[in-house]
Amino acid sequence: MGDSQDRIADGREHWSRRGLLSTLGAASLLTVAGCAGTAGARTGSGGATASATSRAEVTVTPASGSASADFTAPVTVAVSGGTLSAVRVTADGGDALKGTYNDGRTKWTSSAHPSSGTDYTVTAEVDGAGSAHTSRFTTKKPGATFVGYFTPEDGSTSGVGMPVSLNFTKAVTDRAAVQKAITVTADPDVEIVGHWFSDTRLDFRPEKYWAAGTKITLRLRLKDVEGADGVYGTQDKDVTFLIGREQISVVDLSKKSMTVSRDGTEIATYDVTGGGSGYETWSGKMVVSERFKETRMDSTTVGLGDEYDIDDVPHAQRLTTSGTFIHGNYWASASIFGTSNTSHGCIGLRDARGGDDASTPGAKFYKSSMVGDVVEVRRSGEETVAAANGLNGWNLSWADWKAGSAV
Repeated sequence: MGDSQDRIADGREHWSRRGLLSTLGAASLLTVAGCAGTAGARTGSGGATASATSRAEVTVTPASGSASADFTAPVTVAVSGGTLSAVRVTADGGDALKGTYNDGRTKWTSSAHPSSGTDYTVTAEVDGAGSAHTSRFTTKKPGATFVGYFTPEDGSTSGVGMPVSLNFTKAVTDRAAVQKAITVTADPDVEIVGHWFSDTRLDFRPEKYWAAGTKITLRLRLKDVEGADGVYGTQDKDVTFLIGREQISVVDLSKKSMTVSRDGTEIATYDVTGGGSGYETWSGKMVVSERFKETRMDSTTVGLGDEYDIDDVPHAQRLTTSGTFIHGNYWASASIFGTSNTSHGCIGLRDARGGDDASTPGAKFYKSSMVGDVVEVRRSGEETVAAANGLNGWNLSWADWKAGSAV
């Protein structure tokens, strides 16, 4: 029998090869020879059993040899004239796609889509066939991508007011798809809900401040999620961070004082100065988002013209994106702290130039603080800070926060 010739015997076709592979459209097709069973078998003159055979055709989508296969649809393997005994779809690197069979085991469908820009090998075994069908394809790479920059940092420890905040590099139009691909969990467990502030910002928080000692895990499964038309995510990673002790500082600007409480116990009271007439400090709950031992503050950067430019402001901690800080102040008379509100909107504590005097209120408060701590301003004469102005979503009621979720 020739290796490449069909032979005709007793009116039946017998194939000398186990399989014949061809690419047809969006799928790959294989014909495999399998034993038809003893029914229909007959004995030849030499006493050997000549079994009847059937032809099983295996179709794989995407087609074998595809160099830019779709990654937005599942992989399917179908067989006609037989049943599937095993299917494996494996990416280069060893990751395999899980999948399910239909009731008749004539079709297998991957539970997840293949990843973009990845080589895959498909192996399908058919009951009764002596060889497996193998095909290979490569998924295309997305033309445009986005990532989400997250706060806080992986492995960091933050105060009880720290939300999980993501800023996306491209505008998101399918908010539900993106939010479903992001989960935030806490240990101990608590309900956590996402809130969209804009098409590029999504924050997560519980109803109340985190409990001290909580472990929080952010899971990003954004790879190949279509956030906008033709724009796909690239991240597939887990991030964890811890919540430290609880520190909440209440600033009463009618009294020009601040009371600092640690885990429910008052630990310090400081005289402060707040925003003067026309420059009143925002009221409401604000979260420390950045800390600087020393920094420059220039009024031109916050729309106040040439009111001030101080290049060595000590012990500065940011409370809003718009430029509100709680910081040390060495240039004002010591008599204003606790008596007058004279700043351009920041909260000031008496400090020394260079920030090297550990005995000053500015130095002491800075040393006791961390990113994520809460500073609540009361009776400032100004309206409540916008929830999106910094990490200050705590100023929204729980009902309003949940209303901003896309899922």
